[in-house]
Amino acid sequence: MDCFALTCYFHDLLYYTKIGIGTPPKEYHVQVDTGSDIMWINCIQCQGCVNKGYHGLDLTQYDPNASYTEKPVTCQEEICKDINGVTDTVHGCKANASCFYNENYGDGSNSMGYMVKDVVQYDSVFGDLITQLEKASVIFGCGTIQTGTINSSDDALDGILGFGNSNASVISQLASSGKVKRMFAHCLDSDNGGGIFAIGHVVQPKVNSTHLIQEQGHYTVNVTGIEVDAEFLNLSTYAQHGGVEKRRAIIDSGTTLAYLPEVIYKPLVNKIITGRLDMRHLYPHDGYTCMDLSGSLDGEFPAVTFHFESSLSLKVYPHDYLFAYDGLTCLGWQKNDMGSKDIRETIVLGDFILSNKLVLYDLEKQTIGWTEYNCSSNITIMDDISKFLYLVGSHRISSAFSLVIHRSITFMLLVSLLIIHAK
Repeated sequence: MDCFALTCYFHDLLYYTKIGIGTPPKEYHVQVDTGSDIMWINCIQCQGCVNKGYHGLDLTQYDPNASYTEKPVTCQEEICKDINGVTDTVHGCKANASCFYNENYGDGSNSMGYMVKDVVQYDSVFGDLITQLEKASVIFGCGTIQTGTINSSDDALDGILGFGNSNASVISQLASSGKVKRMFAHCLDSDNGGGIFAIGHVVQPKVNSTHLIQEQGHYTVNVTGIEVDAEFLNLSTYAQHGGVEKRRAIIDSGTTLAYLPEVIYKPLVNKIITGRLDMRHLYPHDGYTCMDLSGSLDGEFPAVTFHFESSLSLKVYPHDYLFAYDGLTCLGWQKNDMGSKDIRETIVLGDFILSNKLVLYDLEKQTIGWTEYNCSSNITIMDDISKFLYLVGSHRISSAFSLVIHRSITFMLLVSLLIIHAK
């Protein structure tokens, strides 16, 4: 059984990776997103797509006619039902008609287009930190209409690589082909840059886990307590489901900050600030809540600890939730006003909160867990058939087709363990 791993590095607020697609292959920069399912790339037919993207990246549009390994995906295929969330034939489907997709994101961005199948290239690991070029066929979207920040020259990339839980996601496609098991992990190093994103059975370090809530569109878990300065917020006051003292949380690498329901956001910020800073010194700046402070603030502000079922906890230090912006210090906590009422009442934990921790997704057992970890070091992945162990490390790969993720990652694939590297 193959495993798949990705290394990453920190690049401002965006994790992305560079992959090769097609035959002959071309390079594309894509964001790796555990909060969505579909992989899509800007298509040559896209009207109004920007040519320059995040930090001046030259963007490339995918041309199906330029790859001799490209194949169309029709609306009659089973994966088209998964993409469109239907159990029967896609509405209006006719013989040999294209499978269309329409992906909406929490920030209001939208991608539309049609699905194709082509070869994706990556580095295959066949020894400790030793790689060779490999490829796999993946079904992805050819984007013809992009709106919102995904088509803004400040934030645009060539596409998004969905690592969600549906049958249409990249991890599910690789698993259904027998190349990998539905297990992956990421470790994002916000201090030194770099990190790891690995698909496979991580055996070291050991990670405590909690169960994923079933039949959810995202990786969702139950929060049983939120602790600030050794005091717990009263979650019974903010209970979400029938007065139960718990709150749902989404774990999402495609989100940068942490988004909290308003009834949790206000008391949490109050507890962080009280006795340390006059609330009048907090003010909005470019959509963030900021203060005119500088220097190391770890000793000035408290850690925030999220408690989950199965005795799993997540400790968020001040350097994880405070960030410098325009000469100010801003809070990484945001009020959640995204999407439906159910989403607005849910906690969303993004990259700032997940950094400097190894986060392990085991979709075979439907669990997720994490541990604090030095993301500049190595992890160990096991080939479940041969039982061989392979070291996967965090480092930058400058060769072609190195995957990079949202704040920057690179995929690296193992030989009987698949990986993809960040640059």
